[in-house]
Amino acid sequence: MTSLAVLATLAGVFLAVIPGHRGWFDVGVYYGTVQHWTHGGALYDYQRPGTSYGFTYPPFAALCMLPMALVGWHTAIAIATTLNVLATGALLYWLVDPIARRQGWNRWFALGLAGVAFAVLNPVRDTFSFGQINLLLMALVFADCRQLTRGGRFAGIGIGLAAAVKLTPAVFIGYLLITRRYRAALLAVGSAIGATLLGQAAAPRASHFFWHQALWDTSRIGNLGYISNQSLQGMLARLAPTSPSKAAWAAAVLLVLGVWAHRAARADRCGDQWTGFALTGLVSCLVSPITWVHHLVWTLPALLALADAGLRADRPLRRRLLLGGAAACYVLLTSGLVWLWKGPPTGFGGFLGANSYLLLTLALLVAVPVPAALRRSPVPETARGRARTVVPARPLPQITRDVARDLVSRGPRSPR
Repeated sequence: MTSLAVLATLAGVFLAVIPGHRGWFDVGVYYGTVQHWTHGGALYDYQRPGTSYGFTYPPFAALCMLPMALVGWHTAIAIATTLNVLATGALLYWLVDPIARRQGWNRWFALGLAGVAFAVLNPVRDTFSFGQINLLLMALVFADCRQLTRGGRFAGIGIGLAAAVKLTPAVFIGYLLITRRYRAALLAVGSAIGATLLGQAAAPRASHFFWHQALWDTSRIGNLGYISNQSLQGMLARLAPTSPSKAAWAAAVLLVLGVWAHRAARADRCGDQWTGFALTGLVSCLVSPITWVHHLVWTLPALLALADAGLRADRPLRRRLLLGGAAACYVLLTSGLVWLWKGPPTGFGGFLGANSYLLLTLALLVAVPVPAALRRSPVPETARGRARTVVPARPLPQITRDVARDLVSRGPRSPR
């Protein structure tokens, strides 16, 4: 475990000295909003001092954040950080532990290594530094994915609650519909409506303002063309700052949704809900009008799916391509490359650099293999009475096997 401690120390130093700390900006907006609201102010009138930014989520989200009105500023920061750490731990356990088990690695060492790698990614460090809520919403959504793989009766509730807090996760209801999981979809819709009505009852005037005005006013969130907006609409706004084409954006969204629906449905037909959810996370980033860099934590399940596919692949060339692609995506997401193009991008190189995270998301949408591409062997799935597919563990390539053997030899292997 000494090597893991060294890597964790290096990651800590990197996080301490790297520029771009966000000063808990979003926690400040949430904290100021609930303080303003509980002292008689209108929910959407608050703006963080010195900025034009205020609360942009539905009233139900403000209800969830009300406990911050009872604590001080530093305690609010500690609570936000703790919740993000817990959400990260759950996500890594759900996403990484099955890979470690399948490969026969030391599970705790693999989880620790994944945690260190996770921490230095640009979207993750921004999420923590802003005090954002995306990791919490991911944990809610992927808890439902876990329920689906186990035949759980309450799958859908997490998606509905996440959509009631922030609208973007509602695309996962679309996933439930295209995969004919109608019961889970009904639970998701019912949970979202119930939570929204609770917000309506608690703040009727604020609810009316949000659903009739604030929701449609993207200027409340920020400039569409700002470099941090790595969505399809952000790219178009940078190409034509004065008049981005709504028709071009609608066409691009429909094309992306078509690719997603085809690939996600095919993954589900083979019983691979994790890949389906990973692809849905990607499309949520692409079609949202605004996808800030910290929102791109939704791309991480797809990045892990790409790496897992490389570990499973039986052909050396395919294995190298998939693992190399996953490594390249990881390096790009760690680099913060897009911030080099804060000014108006010029030329083809400027276009690629300014939209590099968007292009990475698009690449993952088409590159993450779905089960049919991996020749999985069908076995019965008793929970749903349909074919499910499982990939038998395959040996790592020699270079990866040597590295893995060196790592796991530092601690006792866990039972497979």
